[in-house]
Amino acid sequence: MSNLLLWSERSPLAEFDELVRRTFGSPVSAWPSVPSGFRPASEVARDGDDAVIRVELPGVDVEKDVTVEVSKDQLVVRGERRDDRSEQRGRMNLREVRYGQFRRSFTLPTHVKADAVSASYDAGVLTVRVAGAYGATDSDAHRIPVTVAAAAVRPAGEQPA
Repeated sequence: MSNLLLWSERSPLAEFDELVRRTFGSPVSAWPSVPSGFRPASEVARDGDDAVIRVELPGVDVEKDVTVEVSKDQLVVRGERRDDRSEQRGRMNLREVRYGQFRRSFTLPTHVKADAVSASYDAGVLTVRVAGAYGATDSDAHRIPVTVAAAAVRPAGEQPA
């Protein structure tokens, strides 16, 4: 059995995609070399003085396809998702292919160094811990004295203007 569709013109799905793009605009990617089709969900939470970043990456081979880097004041999680599944159901052959590159970046406080970052992967979730991200850094805080202008000396009985 074949599931090949033939159209003399464009498919209805292509027309629908074009309608959505005209109505809402094309997705704009800050990274033109990275397709905008796959953007994993993420969250940032506070755990004491640490920041914990969770990125949902189900079906990704993290050892082969994911990179976690610290560059200047940016934590960058990037990689590629390749998921190809096929299944035989009776006389039907089902196949699903999901793929795409992704890149997520998070701004780190300036006092955080690369050795304060650790990452682990479990049950489809990449967890990145940034130790001391919320910790107070006394060396970065400098109190600035505020000077007050001296009040003008007025002769006795004169009213301000």
